[in-house]
Amino acid sequence: MITKAVIFDLDGTLLDTIEDIAESMNQALSQFNKPSFSIEEYKIFVGRGVDNLVREVLGSEANDETLFMHVKKQYLANYLILQNNHTKPYAGINTLLEDLRQAHIHVCVLSNKPNVDTNKVIEHFFPGYPFFAVVGHKPEYPVKPDPTSAKWIISTLNVENEAILYVGDTGTDMETAVNANLTPVGVLWGFRQKEELLKGGALYIITHPSELIKIIERRNAHDS
Repeated sequence: MITKAVIFDLDGTLLDTIEDIAESMNQALSQFNKPSFSIEEYKIFVGRGVDNLVREVLGSEANDETLFMHVKKQYLANYLILQNNHTKPYAGINTLLEDLRQAHIHVCVLSNKPNVDTNKVIEHFFPGYPFFAVVGHKPEYPVKPDPTSAKWIISTLNVENEAILYVGDTGTDMETAVNANLTPVGVLWGFRQKEELLKGGALYIITHPSELIKIIERRNAHDS
């Protein structure tokens, strides 16, 4: 099947956001005299939405609804301020996006990051790029790996599922692709390891953004 669209995860796939996420949450935790965590620990905590992130950092105290909501609110406020301090596109991403544009392949973003933050960072780091759709988590939709948001993007693309690659760095992303009947591509420059991606259902594993173009070329040649 000729590839007509690519849906990317955001954190750990297009953008290296982990330092700003860690700083924003650690500052929030410090306000409530809670222990902070390392960047390596945050790489495991992230990927399943803000509510899950708060549950991870609070552990057993996440059952305290008042504390939960205060930490979540403070984290979101901090992140609005800090989200561009250290965040940057991974090496090779800008070239990949331009190659996809020139190939007339629709490029979409689907993130568990809140929708407002997803759109803000995309606009900041990829100004003017013609994304077909940029979708973050909205309260009315479940977070990934639930496929609801992915299926909404698919419906707007109006192309066959077999013509869409889903690219991400976590098992959650691979499960999302499987649940939405898309082709899962796992990346190793993000937050997780190869074993998790394969367990989640990755059909392809890549170590550099340029490899995605090679996959697309091979798929297109096979079906031409």
